[in-house]
Amino acid sequence: MASDVDTAPLVGRADTVGALRSALLDDVAPGQTAAVFLTGESGVGKTRLLAEVGERLRDAGALVLTGVCLDIGDASPLHPLRQALRRLDADLTEARTSSAVRGLLQVFDEETPGPDGAGALLERVSRGLHLVAGGRPLVLVLDDLQWVDRSTRQLLLYLLAGLGDLQLSVLAAIRAESLQGAHPLRRVLTELRRLRSVRVVDLAPLDRAGTDELAAAIVGAPLAPEAADQMWQRSGGNPFVVEELARDLRDGHDGLSDTLREVFLARVDALPQPAHAVVHAVAAGVEPVEHWLLAQVVRLPEDQLIEAVREAVAHRLLVGADDGYRLRHRLVAEVLAHELLPAERAALHRRYAETLTSATAELHQARLAHHWRLAGEPARALPAAMAAAREAERLHGYAEAHRHWSAALSLAATPPAVLPDGGRPEPVEVDRAELLTHAAESAHHCGEHARALALLEELAADPAGPPTCALHIRRARYLAAAGRSAPAEAEYRRVLAAADCTPRERATAAAHLAELLLHLGRYAEAGDQAREALRLAAEVEGTASEVVLASAALGFSEAYLEDPDAGLAVMRKALDTAERSGRPEDVACAYLHLAELLTGPLNILEEGVVVARRGAERVAELGLGRTWETRLLAIATNGLFRVGQWAEAEKVVAAALRHRPSGADAVELLLARCRLSVGYGDVEASDRDLEAVATVLAGGGARHVLPMLILRAGLAMWQGRHDLARQAVQRGLTESRSDDVIVLATLAWHGLRAEAEASASRTVEVDPNAVRRLRGVVDRVAAKSGKAGAPVRYVADAFLALCAAELSRLEDGRGDPELWARAATEWDWRNHPYPAAYSRLRQAEALLARRSRVATAGKLLRQAHQTAQALGAVPLSEEIRILAGRARVALDEGPAAARPAPRPRAAEPAAPLVDELVVLTAREREVLAAVAEGLTNREIGQRLFISERTIGVHVSHIFDKLQVRTRVQASAIFLRNRAE
Repeated sequence: MASDVDTAPLVGRADTVGALRSALLDDVAPGQTAAVFLTGESGVGKTRLLAEVGERLRDAGALVLTGVCLDIGDASPLHPLRQALRRLDADLTEARTSSAVRGLLQVFDEETPGPDGAGALLERVSRGLHLVAGGRPLVLVLDDLQWVDRSTRQLLLYLLAGLGDLQLSVLAAIRAESLQGAHPLRRVLTELRRLRSVRVVDLAPLDRAGTDELAAAIVGAPLAPEAADQMWQRSGGNPFVVEELARDLRDGHDGLSDTLREVFLARVDALPQPAHAVVHAVAAGVEPVEHWLLAQVVRLPEDQLIEAVREAVAHRLLVGADDGYRLRHRLVAEVLAHELLPAERAALHRRYAETLTSATAELHQARLAHHWRLAGEPARALPAAMAAAREAERLHGYAEAHRHWSAALSLAATPPAVLPDGGRPEPVEVDRAELLTHAAESAHHCGEHARALALLEELAADPAGPPTCALHIRRARYLAAAGRSAPAEAEYRRVLAAADCTPRERATAAAHLAELLLHLGRYAEAGDQAREALRLAAEVEGTASEVVLASAALGFSEAYLEDPDAGLAVMRKALDTAERSGRPEDVACAYLHLAELLTGPLNILEEGVVVARRGAERVAELGLGRTWETRLLAIATNGLFRVGQWAEAEKVVAAALRHRPSGADAVELLLARCRLSVGYGDVEASDRDLEAVATVLAGGGARHVLPMLILRAGLAMWQGRHDLARQAVQRGLTESRSDDVIVLATLAWHGLRAEAEASASRTVEVDPNAVRRLRGVVDRVAAKSGKAGAPVRYVADAFLALCAAELSRLEDGRGDPELWARAATEWDWRNHPYPAAYSRLRQAEALLARRSRVATAGKLLRQAHQTAQALGAVPLSEEIRILAGRARVALDEGPAAARPAPRPRAAEPAAPLVDELVVLTAREREVLAAVAEGLTNREIGQRLFISERTIGVHVSHIFDKLQVRTRVQASAIFLRNRAE
């Protein structure tokens, strides 16, 4: 309905409108994303600004979708986007775009649950929006984002990370007073602030001049000084309040109180009775309230209803649009909520619920449950809440589903209310154990681990609950997901020890326990448990998942402790088994453990990176992009970091973060990104990531604690905070139960380096007890690594060389150059440029301290500096330059070694200007394509019917022609030129 009421001018926002247009359209490159989140108090003008900017962007050629978030907690998943698409569909005249819009709406209607379905749904929505945009810039305008549902939050994170080939901008308004405490949107905004393309703008109230201008425009003349002072004091510059008070002043409405509540109530009381009823009905409804629905609730003849709505619009209480009616400001609902008697409010909600139940249109179960609950009829609200929960699960909105299941539990426990006729409704028969099961599982899926465990305890106390062994397995899953490894292990062991557990339950518990022990670095125990799981699984049909899980754990354990080749063979067999079973999670798990083994203990970095990236592509095809793909890309990032390909590693981690993972997946990526940030010397980014990891791990998470502490120690040393580095290392030694000698050796090196740095800088006293403890760790690592497989000893020996060299710094204050030369050689052999460059720095330092072989020291410094510059390792480069300056050694620097800036995190690599593969023969291209798939020389030979030796010759020729040294570098060139 069009309003015939005067529209107040937009005052004091001209600069903001221009800046928003530039940020959302003019400054956004094709294929990139941008977002502006407007925050401010109620009435500050956010909605008006959205409309103004949206119109400007529409006039400039952008496709603008506008949606409003529902103001009830039980919102349906992706409601604002679906609403925006329906509005667009109603306005469209172009057949092609209309078809794309309806196709995307059909995606929501036909979505069914599946493995990692939430991630797959987001990908389909992204593709659908690409079709809807049709090459135009797409702007998504969302109002009242403080009420946004979990699924829409995930979609925003997904799209703003740049996934999808479309130019997307988001403009959203948020009520600042709503973002208090643990509001989930606060975490989303914190994460989005990391993106350079995202801005959060606090829309402040008008200043005194703006308030006077707005009031004068509405009144029609400048206010008298006394009236202007009173207007400023009463409104505080809030445009909505200024407008309301100025209109009262203009219309000669006297006797209003000094509170806005009284202003609203006076305006409502001035309405004719039909309009008064309309405003109260809209205030009780879920906006927008459709015209047909309002007609049934207020029960007025059509002509009287239209006149009543017109009166409410004229009095600036309602606004009308094609999709229904809304209060002009939600403060009106807050004021009116206390003006009705409880019986009157219940009657309004009952009429809404009865009308929605009898309507032939699509039934909104969440809305129906809301009204029946507030009508005081829990027995009728319960089925609607359960239906809403199932609808949310179908669209993978597990946070919304959890709210609905929780509401259903509460409703099931509420006694039936007395009906208006004095009777009581028949109670609904409901299985409380079923409700608890659904509520706990949905809480687990949406990351509410404490809530999931609490609900599980209620389920355990219910006589109709599942058997004890099934409860133990589920409790262990929830505990492990929450990072509470010790109690999770105890739960699995209870299942294995219980005589009444079925063979299938014991096989499941044994396989999951083997994986848990593997994550904790207890490889020997993991291997024993995996063998037991395989024995149990062999006795039960349909245990392919358990076989894959146990085989992966067994292969990792054997490769680490005994025979690397035999362990790798077991893990590759597990991957084959997973591919045959066809279960996506099994395939992902097998790829994950294989890539972890190759890039970690076995130090076969090039193959490990290729396997991780190949696995990431495979699991993305299977619909597991948001979870398992991100973990595989984190492994690839760490491998690339170790071989010195930091720029490529940064691209990979940026691509993975586009999925916006959560929980343990997010921790993996944050640690990988932090590793790069520490190397680059980006203290702020490193601190931010480490704080985020610490927050996630607050409830446990032993698997990630040591890597986090190692990074914290490394960052502290570059900051000169040697005491903090010592604390981090000592905490790691205290908390660790890991058998992973490589992690322990890394921790010991950081601890000895911290003590040596403290001694050299004389800022902190060396702690003899800490040094003694670290020596013991080094001895223990040396003894344990001697019993491990050869590849594990190979990596551990390099860290032990660093530890020995750091100890020499502590012993004489200068360091033994021969020990540092040995460390540099060890890391050169392993193709780890960063520790090799660090070792050369220390070797040069030791030589200069002895005033011997100054020329050799200069050469070492130049070599180390060249490596550090190539990596972008700013702190290392700076320390090399300082030492070279003191020794008057010329480094022959090229461009500054500072980290390149700006470096957009989500930027795509530019396409090559020429085909870099033109130098290769047809056969060499075939071989390179197979290399890029992650195949070994033997596998390539089998595919192309060529001997493995001949494949090796081809690979050597490819490396020479492309001027690369590794399979990863060759694969990157192939992928870059594949589309040419």
